[in-house]
Amino acid sequence: MIESRTRVWTAKSLNDPSWLPRTGGAWLRARFDLRACDEVGARPRLFGRCAVVNRGRIVIGDRLLMYGATVRCELAAHAGGVLEIGHGVFINYGTSISAHRSVRIGDGCLLGQYAIVMDCDYHSPGDRDDHGEARPVVIGPGAWLGARVTVLKGVTVGAGSVVAAGSVVVSDIPAGMVAAGVPARVIRPVR
Repeated sequence: MIESRTRVWTAKSLNDPSWLPRTGGAWLRARFDLRACDEVGARPRLFGRCAVVNRGRIVIGDRLLMYGATVRCELAAHAGGVLEIGHGVFINYGTSISAHRSVRIGDGCLLGQYAIVMDCDYHSPGDRDDHGEARPVVIGPGAWLGARVTVLKGVTVGAGSVVAAGSVVVSDIPAGMVAAGVPARVIRPVR
């Protein structure tokens, strides 16, 4: 319990962020919701909520900015999985990131609303209980995933690349390119 001159803060009052100051509340919310992570860097801010399931390892760099007010964000590292989020990353609401083996998001990345990043299929033909083969996912520094982008297993999105809204990334995107479509294909270089 944290004591103050005007109010006594409890775990129950931390779940109702309406009383918190704007920026201090975002920092406190981040520390509270991300407490299951193995490492969280300096000055994280979370507006809204984030669900964290950590059975592996989750490492978050400095200056994370996450909006989970409209729909909460989800971070999951399953047994043996490693989820690494770099410095200065922005994650918008409804984003879901899951690591059974390895998901690495580079410094300065931007993830749009309802983006999905996962390193396995969550199913195998003929065996509904098996999550399938996991292959690492890497999103390079400064990459931007638009709204509702899905990044599937074994994919590398190059540094500084932009993936258009609604795209499904099933193969590697080179650095500095704009990609779009289902499946995502390279359209042109970033200008």
